[in-house]
Amino acid sequence: MAPPTIILVHPKERRSKCTVAPLRGDPRFEFVKYPRRPPNLEGYVRLAVGGPILSEADAEQGLLVLDGTWRWAESMEATVADVPVRSLPPLITAYPRTSKVFTDPSEGLATVEAVYAALRFLRRDTAGLLDHYAFAEPFLTANAHHWT
Repeated sequence: MAPPTIILVHPKERRSKCTVAPLRGDPRFEFVKYPRRPPNLEGYVRLAVGGPILSEADAEQGLLVLDGTWRWAESMEATVADVPVRSLPPLITAYPRTSKVFTDPSEGLATVEAVYAALRFLRRDTAGLLDHYAFAEPFLTANAHHWT
């Protein structure tokens, strides 16, 4: 059994916009407030843009996910830079982007979308992960070719 997925949350992340907030209390997840570094990240991989694609070779690894805007991600990454990076294959987000100041990377996903996809690719339990996500159906439909 894989260790819990750790979600490192930026303190300025608004709960009202936080797509993974409904997962709090789920034993499959551990939430840590940045800038605190999660304890013992040995055996974990960090989900980020620019690393090798997540594969079955990572199936036994724990998953570390950063939760904050793309603008904050760089400073958050410095805290966990020693954790090996893995990426997702190209997926389409269903989350409406609203920033008029910053440009999100084209491969950017809502945190709950990234968590769902990573766990699905790792063949882990995804039951209920998208139950409270308003854009679940369009996300699943847009990426249906990945789920078969």
